[in-house]
Amino acid sequence: MATDTADGMSSHMRGLTVTTITAVAGIAAAFVSNAVAASATDVTGVLVVAAAVLAQFPVLRVIGIGPDDLSTKDVLYVAFMTFALWFVSWGILLTAGV
Repeated sequence: MATDTADGMSSHMRGLTVTTITAVAGIAAAFVSNAVAASATDVTGVLVVAAAVLAQFPVLRVIGIGPDDLSTKDVLYVAFMTFALWFVSWGILLTAGV
């Protein structure tokens, strides 16, 4: 593509990759929180989502999105999207009694 750089991916593909990883990490964190937390008030569930946010940055680096490519806005986006999907997914799991 004309917008690709010689050493990286296009901005569209980069955004799609980051969004997909944050969505999957948030949903996975909800399932892990549901498995390890005794109730919704258990702090372990929040620790799981914090670990999920922190675990994404090495994954992004392996994919080719290094720390130099991530601005403060991007880091906040990763944290918010992971938290939002974790919150909604875990809420559904808690309500359904899974």
